[in-house]
Amino acid sequence: MNTFETSCQTILDLLKVWEPRILLLSEEIISARKNSQNRSIRQILGHLVDSASNNTHRIIHLQYRENPCTYPNYATNGNNDRWIAIQDFQHEDWQNLVSLWKYINLHLVHVIRNVDQEKLGNQWQSSETELISLHQNIEGYLPHFELHLGEMEELMNE
Repeated sequence: MNTFETSCQTILDLLKVWEPRILLLSEEIISARKNSQNRSIRQILGHLVDSASNNTHRIIHLQYRENPCTYPNYATNGNNDRWIAIQDFQHEDWQNLVSLWKYINLHLVHVIRNVDQEKLGNQWQSSETELISLHQNIEGYLPHFELHLGEMEELMNE
């Protein structure tokens, strides 16, 4: 069994629960309400798309590149907000964005389930002073995913 199967199954379960819930949300709820980072539900979901995409790339790079691997950290210095703005998630078609979020996470689960277990100690240089192993990178995804789902939940319940 893959070391990360429990996390993979939790992600799959969350996708099944959340997809129909968020598809039913009104335009006002997904666009107008903002969290403490001034992000709407649309923008939070877009950030989760970016997170899944970047984590997929990191997981792949950590299995074949130099160790430690140098790979850009899109989340530093506010760049994740730049990504949200440049892609204009605030105006993305909601059905398309929800589908993208679902399918990119399904693919990430597939990638995690197929990770080379012998490479889990390989490290990524996330900053000048911090190294993160492939194992830590994968383990950190689910808490990040759940954190942002929690933010969306708060906005939904306002």
